[in-house]
Amino acid sequence: MITVTDSAKAKAMELMAEANKSGQFIRVGVEGGGCSGLMYRLDFDNVLSESDKEFENNGLKVVVDKKSFLYLVGTTLDYSGGLNGKGFVFKNPNADRTCGCGESFSI
Repeated sequence: MITVTDSAKAKAMELMAEANKSGQFIRVGVEGGGCSGLMYRLDFDNVLSESDKEFENNGLKVVVDKKSFLYLVGTTLDYSGGLNGKGFVFKNPNADRTCGCGESFSI
């Protein structure tokens, strides 16, 4: 399962409304790249594939492909709007190492 904080939910809903993406969900994934080897991916989507895992947490639907789920199980999706950085933040208990910007990790 992926947990969504109140601030991440609020920002996601705001972005969906601004982009006229109502009825869509958040797709979270992992792909190769970044300075630590794996990078997080976050998009709006409205198409499910057969191998997707679906969750609803804090009133927000989150979908993860089967491969990415293995890397993301137990992760919390947060949003930070502070002076030191603005954006969605993945708090992944499975990551052994993360890069300085927090956008890539390794297991």
